Amino acid sequence: MKRVYCLYRVSTKGQVDKDDIPMQKTSCREFAERNGWTILKEFQEKGVSGFKVSASDRDAIQDLKAAAEKKEFDVLLVFMFDRIGRIDDETPFVVEWFIKHGIEIWSVNEGEQRMDNHVDKLMNYIRFWQANGESQKTSARVKTRLNQMTLDGKFTGGVAPFGYKLIKSGEVNKKGKELMDIVVDDDEATIVKMIFNMTVKEGYGSYRMADYLNSHGIRTHNNSKFQCNTVNRILKNKLYCGYMISGGVESPYIERLHIIDENVYEQAQFILSQRSNKNEEKKQIARTTKGSTLLSGNIYCAHCGQKMVSTSYIDRYDRADGSQYRVRRQRYICTNKAMKRGACDGQSAYVAHRIDGAVLATLRDYLAKIKSTPKDIALEKRYKSEISEHRRKQTKLEKEIEKLKRQVVELSAEIGRSLLGESRFTPDILSTSIDNTNDLLHKKETELNDIKFKLANQQNAMGKLDFYYSQFRTWADEFDNSTMEQKKMIACQLIKEVKVARGYELEIIFDLNYEQFLSL
Repeated sequence: MKRVYCLYRVSTKGQVDKDDIPMQKTSCREFAERNGWTILKEFQEKGVSGFKVSASDRDAIQDLKAAAEKKEFDVLLVFMFDRIGRIDDETPFVVEWFIKHGIEIWSVNEGEQRMDNHVDKLMNYIRFWQANGESQKTSARVKTRLNQMTLDGKFTGGVAPFGYKLIKSGEVNKKGKELMDIVVDDDEATIVKMIFNMTVKEGYGSYRMADYLNSHGIRTHNNSKFQCNTVNRILKNKLYCGYMISGGVESPYIERLHIIDENVYEQAQFILSQRSNKNEEKKQIARTTKGSTLLSGNIYCAHCGQKMVSTSYIDRYDRADGSQYRVRRQRYICTNKAMKRGACDGQSAYVAHRIDGAVLATLRDYLAKIKSTPKDIALEKRYKSEISEHRRKQTKLEKEIEKLKRQVVELSAEIGRSLLGESRFTPDILSTSIDNTNDLLHKKETELNDIKFKLANQQNAMGKLDFYYSQFRTWADEFDNSTMEQKKMIACQLIKEVKVARGYELEIIFDLNYEQFLSL
C-alpha cells in the first residue's frame, strides 16, 4: 500500500473563507481511497500565492522535500498540479526534483506526472507555463482594474497624503462598501506650498525642513512630528501637481487636486537628485545653503578637476598702537593640492570673496541681459531645440526596442529546443534571459512613450519654457534684494559649474535651461 502526503493550497483569504481547502481535502481523500492508498500527512497553505511566492520561501514545500529525502512517503497528491506552484521557470523543476527522489506526483484531476522521456518533460513545462499564464492574466485583470480607476481619476485606496483628506464619494463597490474620494485640505495645502518653496528658493534640506516645521508646531495627519522621510515623500509625490499615480500608471491632469506647479515640482526633483548620495554625476546644487560662501558643490579646480571646498581662516592685522585685531575670512581650497591627495599644478587656495564677487558680477550681467531679451524670440529658439532633442531620442529608442523584440523571439524559440535536449542552454537560463530582456524592453518602451507624450503635448512643453523664462526674469528683478541663502540657490540653479585657475581666472558654465535664452 502506497504512503501518501497531500498538499492543499489557496492563494487568497477569500478562498479560505469559501472553504476551498476542505473541498481539496475531500477530493484527495476520496481519490486515495479509490486507489487503495493511505494518507499519512496533510499539508495546508492558506493565503500563499503559487505565482508570487517561490518554493524556497514556502515552508510546506521545504518540509515535503525533507520528508522525501528521508523516504517517509511514496506519493505526493494534490487536487490540481498548480497547487504545487504556478512559476513557469521554477515549479516544473520542483516536480522533477520529487520524481528524481522516488516520489510519484499525482493530481486528482490530471493523473500522474511522469518524467520518462523528453515528451513528459515538455508536457511538465507546458502545464506550469499555462498555469503561470493564467496567474498573469488574473494579476493583469486586477492591475487593469486599478489602472483604469487611476486613469479615470478615481482614488484607489489607502491613506490620503499630507495636503489632502478623504471624503465619502457617494458610490459603493460590489460588496456594498462605500468608496472614498480624495480632496485638497486647504490648511495643509498651504504648508505643502511652503515646503516646496523653501526647498526650491532657499535650499532647505529635508532634515532642516522637518526641524523648521516641528519648531513651528506643525504636525502630520496623525499628530506626529515631521521626519526627514516625511518631507522627502511630500517632495516626491506628483499628486500635488494634479496627477494620480498607481502601479506605474499616471492619470490625466486633475485640476481639483492641483497644489504645486509642475515646473516647481520638477525643480524640487532636480534638487533632490543632486543632493542624493547615489548621484555620482557632478553636482551643481549645494547640500546646504547655511554657509557664508556663494558657491558650494559646483566649484572645481580648473587644473585637476577636483571639487573645491570652502574653509575659514583668520587674517591678523597690527594697529599703529601695537595692538592686533583678527578677521575671519573664507577661502576655497583644492584638496588635491592643499592635502596632497592627487596631482595638481594649480593654487592650493583662493580667497572666497574675490571669486564670489566675480561670479556675482557675472550673474548680474546675465540677469540684466534677460531683461532685454524679447520673450517670444527666446521661447521660440529654446522650444525648437527641445523638440529636436526629443525626436533624436525617439529614433534611438525605436531602434533599441526593435532589437530587443528580436532577442525575445530568438530566446523563446530556443526554450523549445532546450526542452528537447537540442540546445546548449538550460531552460532556466533561457527563462532568466527572457525575463531580463523583457524588463529592459519594458523600460525602453516606457521611455519611448514618455518621449512621444512630450512631442504630442507641445503646448505643455511651451509652458515649461515659459516657466523658465518667467523665473529667470523674476530672479533678475529680485536678485539684489535677496538673502544670501536665496542668492546661493539662484546661483546653484543658474550655474552648472565654476572652474577656477591660477590668477583667479574663472570659467562659468551656465545651466542649459537658462543659457540658451542668452545666446540669441
